[in-house]
Amino acid sequence: MTKYKVLKILKQEKNSYVSGEKMSEELGLSRMAISTAVKALRQEGYEIESITNKGYLLKNKPDLLNVVEVEEYLSSPRENIIVFDSIDSTNNYLKENYISLPNGTVVISNEQTAGKGRRGRRFESPKGTGIYLSYLLKPECPPSNVSSVSALAAIATKNAIDKTCGTKVDIKWVNDLVLESKKITGILTEMSVEAESGHIEYLIVGIGINANQKISDFPDEIKEIAGSIYSQTKNKVHRAELSAKLIEELDKLKDEEFKVNKALLEEYKKACISLNKDVRVVRGSEDYTAFSVDINDDFSLEIRLPNGEVKTVSSGEVSVRGLYGYV
Repeated sequence: MTKYKVLKILKQEKNSYVSGEKMSEELGLSRMAISTAVKALRQEGYEIESITNKGYLLKNKPDLLNVVEVEEYLSSPRENIIVFDSIDSTNNYLKENYISLPNGTVVISNEQTAGKGRRGRRFESPKGTGIYLSYLLKPECPPSNVSSVSALAAIATKNAIDKTCGTKVDIKWVNDLVLESKKITGILTEMSVEAESGHIEYLIVGIGINANQKISDFPDEIKEIAGSIYSQTKNKVHRAELSAKLIEELDKLKDEEFKVNKALLEEYKKACISLNKDVRVVRGSEDYTAFSVDINDDFSLEIRLPNGEVKTVSSGEVSVRGLYGYV
């Protein structure tokens, strides 16, 4: 879009004025088109000063998610980042368009009107406060080889938040991120497999981060559980910076083909607050207490029942909760 081409030039010049004539020549656009683009950026909240015979100067920027803002914080150039102002679901977009999109494509939106959580639940995705990001994978391996993607995505998301926001986020088995006892993310992994060949058509990792919401922004039914980075730390999150760091953390895992190694497993165990404690195990109508003993190489949870029996449960089968609450 023209306005983002103009924004990129203004950002590159930093504290210097850029003439409309220079931008017009560089972009091959009319001076009127440049003026219209600047007006559109101002309407989005960018503070752009203009002085006759000097040009335009970017003085301040809002907390917005767009391609230019995200790319500014990437340590190296990266293609295939798509940013929407609003969309029904970033996961849905990738599912509908995966054939024409390359492996590693990222979709981000300022808002989701039909955000999805696990087991068909709705994921609240209000405009301008969170990060709603989906990452497309096209792995050349059997489905059994990617069973740990969701847990690894939790590690990547934790690292991105901690490095960007100076926090210490915990992981509630298997992939919920918790900050001071409040859930601040949702991770939904969706996969399509050809029935005849067993070939993975796509694997999509959807990540929703509650960044700058206030507790009053959450629906009453989830206020006791949900929080945001801001609500728990009182520090505003720069969403473009956090989005860029998350992309880079996920890229690392993609480059390693999402393989589990000892270091990643130990990193997960260290962060997991569901380990070595009494937990509630919920499977359908079943609801019983057990002690969480260990996490296996595939991120399944080893539990010990009150009668001494030891068994293994996987995230697709059960939900594990704290004995007296969410954690």
